Amino acid sequence: TTAGNSSQLTDGAAAVLLMSREEAVKRKLPIWGVWRSYAVEGVPPDIMGVGPVYAIPSALQKAKIGAKDVDIFEINEAFASQAYYCIRTLKLEEGKVNPNGGAIALGHPLGCTGARMVVTLLNEMRREGKRWGVVSMC
Repeated sequence: TTAGNSSQLTDGAAAVLLMSREEAVKRKLPIWGVWRSYAVEGVPPDIMGVGPVYAIPSALQKAKIGAKDVDIFEINEAFASQAYYCIRTLKLEEGKVNPNGGAIALGHPLGCTGARMVVTLLNEMRREGKRWGVVSMC
């Protein structure tokens, strides 16, 4: 891994507002997505970055869907090798992963990356009329 195939540090800010459907309707706010499940999986520090290999199947199982059902995956790509490993190991269709570029193209604003990825995913799902999306970080 080198500076040429890893994400740059960038400044950024993003916000995600998460609330019940009932509250959103009460406040007359648009509903852009539904939170179905999540998973937290740890990996040894010497293989940092491959968490999606373990967390994505776990989250999909909780949501009762398979990887083939997912329209778009946003996988944090701090390093190209790490993202490539996750895509290959999970056997994901490359065209479904980071369709607008990941952290190498868009940046990796520390403290903001998760929100940036959720917003990127929701915008792309809305633009393309897609139903299922997954965000996963290393």
